[in-house]
Amino acid sequence: MTTERVDPPGLSPPAGFSHAVVASGSRVVFLAGQTALDGDGKVTGATLPEQFEKALTNLLAALAATGGTPADLARVTVYATDVAAYRAHAPELGRLWRKLAGRHYPAMAVVEVVRLWDEEALVELDGFAVLP
Repeated sequence: MTTERVDPPGLSPPAGFSHAVVASGSRVVFLAGQTALDGDGKVTGATLPEQFEKALTNLLAALAATGGTPADLARVTVYATDVAAYRAHAPELGRLWRKLAGRHYPAMAVVEVVRLWDEEALVELDGFAVLP
């Protein structure tokens, strides 16, 4: 697979995401929404950063099971129950992203939602990847 991250000069400089990702490969993997569920189906972590770390770990585990890596991610959507809290924790969330997924940023969006499937969940991530 090849990816090209495109950040046009007329747009605001991206921080922790790419404006566009051109991906070519032979397999597209659609990743279901992942929250901070543990193996028993219980939400773990009381804080947004704790839940974000677990949700991202779960998303990357699903991706790895298909043979993909974080560099293969083309798009990730973050659903947060409190965007103001997400923004307040952005530096820490960025550090967690880099620790788990590196600096291969996909095209991303953060969307505030009233609630998620599990009432205790504060954040959910889904996306898709393009594999060779």
